[in-house]
Amino acid sequence: MKQIIPGLHSFTGLMVGRVYLIEDADGLTLIDTSLPLAAARIVKQLEASGRKAGDVKRVLITHAHPDHVGGLPKLKELTGAQVIASAIDRPVIEGKAPVPRVPPEKLSGLARMMRPSETTLRGTPVDREVGDGETLAEIMGGLQVVFTPGHSPGHLAFWQPANRILFCGDVIIRLPKLRLPFAAFTVDMDENKRSIKRLAERDASMVCFGHGQPLAQNTAHAIRDFARQVGAT
Repeated sequence: MKQIIPGLHSFTGLMVGRVYLIEDADGLTLIDTSLPLAAARIVKQLEASGRKAGDVKRVLITHAHPDHVGGLPKLKELTGAQVIASAIDRPVIEGKAPVPRVPPEKLSGLARMMRPSETTLRGTPVDREVGDGETLAEIMGGLQVVFTPGHSPGHLAFWQPANRILFCGDVIIRLPKLRLPFAAFTVDMDENKRSIKRLAERDASMVCFGHGQPLAQNTAHAIRDFARQVGAT
């Protein structure tokens, strides 16, 4: 586990999908859960840092893709944490609907070949639905929910306005440069670009991505510049 700033950490060695840990007075919050094998690694790293699985009180889900909710069933079992997600992605997280896919006619070349097969997740109950503009007062002194559809229909980002920290999920990825999410896994790229515009309007000092290292230098300018490059402004 690696500290990003005091009270905010990320886990290491999870292969795909970044998981963040937020420390608050009443316990810990995870953002996303990576792949199924990540659950044991997350708990092991918590314990190595002197924490316990039961210290995790909440799991925020940015979107219902396997590399972000794969570890959720086991983590829910081990921690008993409250699962928080969008109403739109809830049926997918709970295993009641397949993961939405981009229509094949909207893809070409390699992206069409990479389009995933139909997948239904191992279901995990969602305890709380949240939507655009809500504030999670118990997390990070007030973490705001930002509806950012496109990569998935119910994708959420999370914004901490006082410290100007943005958790953007897969609206933008950093590998290592900023780029759009992969077309084969993005249900509506035009909608995703509109979500990028929404995020670019925030004066972020740090952006934490679902894939790639956090960005903490010249951040707001970099995000606005990227938005212009992809036609999101």
